Amino acid sequence: NFTNCTTVTPLTFQTNVLTELRKWKLSLIEQLKQEKEKHAAHVRQLSNETENLKELLRTYEISIGRKDEVVIANLTQALERQKERVDLMRNFTLWRIQHVEAKQQEYANRVADRQFQKALMKKVWVAWRSLSEEKWKEKVAKACQSRAEDVCVQLTNDYEAKIVELTAALDQAKAEVLRMHSEREQYENTMKKAFLRGVCALNMEAMTMFQGK
Repeated sequence: NFTNCTTVTPLTFQTNVLTELRKWKLSLIEQLKQEKEKHAAHVRQLSNETENLKELLRTYEISIGRKDEVVIANLTQALERQKERVDLMRNFTLWRIQHVEAKQQEYANRVADRQFQKALMKKVWVAWRSLSEEKWKEKVAKACQSRAEDVCVQLTNDYEAKIVELTAALDQAKAEVLRMHSEREQYENTMKKAFLRGVCALNMEAMTMFQGK
């Protein structure tokens, strides 16, 4: 859209740029919303699993009694730590999303300021050209055309570089979320194995007590 800048009017050029930016912004916002919804659903699932584990833990406390209070206390603390870790992951993900949105808004504001400055420069140039002498018209027109092409090329490079930067930031945020999910799964597997070992130990001890009787 920027390579044929010499045949497009300033208003059309500004409209095209703003339209492309709005499309890109809406697409990125939609992706962020989807990531928020996925994360919220996952957090709800983790909360339900945590509550189920707590309920199971309370059942074992009632059935076993004081003899296994240390084991149950350790499991309770582990579950609390897991819940705190999930809350930290959720808060960090929300912060990353807000950070990307803030950078996107800042970039859009800078683009709007550049477009305003460019339009103002063109108005001043038109006024000055109308007052200049006839013999300088061709020379000034060529110089301004060359300058406009340079500005278009520079703006194109700036826009593309910023888009690449924001895309990289978003990919980095997604990779961080995936890494945290992987750590959470590993932690859950460790907790499940520890819990199963505790249950097996309790079952063996109960069997020993019954056989002794």
